[in-house]
Amino acid sequence: MARTPTGALVSLLVVLLLGGCGSPEERAERAVSARATAIHERVLTLDTHIDIPLNFATRDVDPGVSGDFQVDLPKMRAGGLDAGFFIVYVGQTERTPDNEAQAKADAMTKFEAIHRMAEELYPDEIAIAYSAADVERIAGSGRLVAAIGIENGYVIGRDLSLLETYHELGARYMTLAHGGHNDIADSATPRDALGDAAAEHDGVSAFGEEVIAEMNRLGILVDVSHISRAAMLDAVRLSEAPVIASHSSMHALMPHPRNLDDEQLRALADNGGVVQTVALGAFLSETAARRAAELRNIRGAFGMIPGQPEEDLGAEPYEDYLGRIEALDARYPDATVADFVDHIDHAVNLIGIDHVGISSDFDGGGGILGWSDASETLNVTLELVRRGYGEEDIAKLWGGNLLRVWTEAETVAARLSR
Repeated sequence: MARTPTGALVSLLVVLLLGGCGSPEERAERAVSARATAIHERVLTLDTHIDIPLNFATRDVDPGVSGDFQVDLPKMRAGGLDAGFFIVYVGQTERTPDNEAQAKADAMTKFEAIHRMAEELYPDEIAIAYSAADVERIAGSGRLVAAIGIENGYVIGRDLSLLETYHELGARYMTLAHGGHNDIADSATPRDALGDAAAEHDGVSAFGEEVIAEMNRLGILVDVSHISRAAMLDAVRLSEAPVIASHSSMHALMPHPRNLDDEQLRALADNGGVVQTVALGAFLSETAARRAAELRNIRGAFGMIPGQPEEDLGAEPYEDYLGRIEALDARYPDATVADFVDHIDHAVNLIGIDHVGISSDFDGGGGILGWSDASETLNVTLELVRRGYGEEDIAKLWGGNLLRVWTEAETVAARLSR
């Protein structure tokens, strides 16, 4: 698709002007970069998982200004990222009436923030997509695209009618559970603090079956990221529409409970679904996972809470903190774009190009060396070109497959609603 010229296009022009300079290796690399940049300009790029804070789209977190968050509108433009699912995430808490009411309130706060961004603050820059066709239409108009996903079915409690409410607000996928079991499904990561056993429902609960049926009726994609292996296989069996894993990587390369093993990947492909490979270091390599654990220990030693910026520490502690981080980087380097594309390669080789996509989990833990924020999105396309992927396949990975699944879910919803 054609876009307004970006920094990526300027880089392409520079590459072309300098094409005759340098060694054969340097000229070959420039040619690869030029090809990747041109492809990146043409294909529609869609990231299926971008987290937002509760104070999103306010003076404190203005998405129209390039700031400390990994995704904002200037960074999307700079990196050629056309579209993203902005996430209504609410963490699992003890299932009490008060906590469930708070979860629903927090969900509404995030829905309102996404609508505020697109409808009040920056309507000329970004618009909300309610259908797969909307994504291409909005992107074709030159605006950025905001789709909406829910992370954690806890936000409906046991009230099925809320699914229709959230659908009307734009929710087009919902992750059945998150960290800790809920009334819908078992989590891949039970929480001791919540009193979780290894399994509560042995997969998807009886209520969860009703939830999946209602999601199919409405056209909300069933997201199997974060849920247990048994629950994932249940969801694939129960859903009449293809499912998605909105942000998961491959267990064969990194045996993390959040990743999908080969049997799960084959089941997802048989269902017609798509796994959106996630650029989160701890899910990509053992070294990066060790780094993440050590980083949590360092931050804990300084009494830092999740999301707290390092600058809050004060001058002397900040210098100490930076020294520890430099030592950590030397011992345990983070995952790279190459590690990320290794996971894409594995899934493509196992289940085919039509069932694999791309996600970042930016501002929710994601980000790797080379794709640390939305402004570096081109680097993913560059690595795909280096691996020999052609433009048609890159277009599928960057959003084509997800849009196909979304369209199929809409078709199923139309049939079930007749």
